[in-house]
Amino acid sequence: MSWALHFHGVGNSAATELGSAMASIERDGRPWLTIDCGGDGLTAFLAHHGHPPDALFITHAHLDHVGGFERLFGMGWFDEGRRGRIRVYVPAKLLPLLHQRVADYPNVLAEGGVNFWEAFRLIPVGARFWHDGQMLETFPVRHHWPDSAFGLRLPGALAFTGDTRPIPEVLAAVAGAGEVIAHDCALHGNPSHSGIDDLEREYPPALLARCVLYHHASADDARQLQARGHRVAMPGERIALPTPQPLQVDWT
Repeated sequence: MSWALHFHGVGNSAATELGSAMASIERDGRPWLTIDCGGDGLTAFLAHHGHPPDALFITHAHLDHVGGFERLFGMGWFDEGRRGRIRVYVPAKLLPLLHQRVADYPNVLAEGGVNFWEAFRLIPVGARFWHDGQMLETFPVRHHWPDSAFGLRLPGALAFTGDTRPIPEVLAAVAGAGEVIAHDCALHGNPSHSGIDDLEREYPPALLARCVLYHHASADDARQLQARGHRVAMPGERIALPTPQPLQVDWT
């Protein structure tokens, strides 16, 4: 069984040439769990697979990460085989923000008679959740307000930060088993996003060597990050992942 991370888009909200940041964990070449649902990312997913994602995890509610939801609603609602079956895993603390952003409209259809989430199987999650026989973890990241953005860990395989400032203390806990780390990083940071100077200052070299950087401002910035010796994701790229490990949980 093989695992990979497929980047549908790797840019920030203004980097149209790179597509909005969105990725899928793949198992044996098929999308297993898609991370976020931006408009550009959903277009890239559909162009590659020819069908919408069957399961998503949402990191936060900025529109470059959730702006594809209205289109996905139509694909789910008007396809009886998918209606109510597209799983959407949302950290419970994020759910009110996501609902306000994409679902709190009185007539999602002109004809009325349906609520937004009826097209999906909405699954609020906490620190851990099950998906297709694998237990995954969520973790808070530093992106604007506390508890408004979360990362995703597939133990032993992947730690996906979503949008964040540096989080060395968090990654010490969730990326300590050799995981590939997909990390927000641009050439220049700001109060909500990491810049490469931030990561080089705050992360030990061994951890930074496992990072795959995304959320760039431009293709030229991506090339400059590569020139500094870093691994940089580009749209459509697949990154091989280690085989996931069972999540070790101390239930006491």
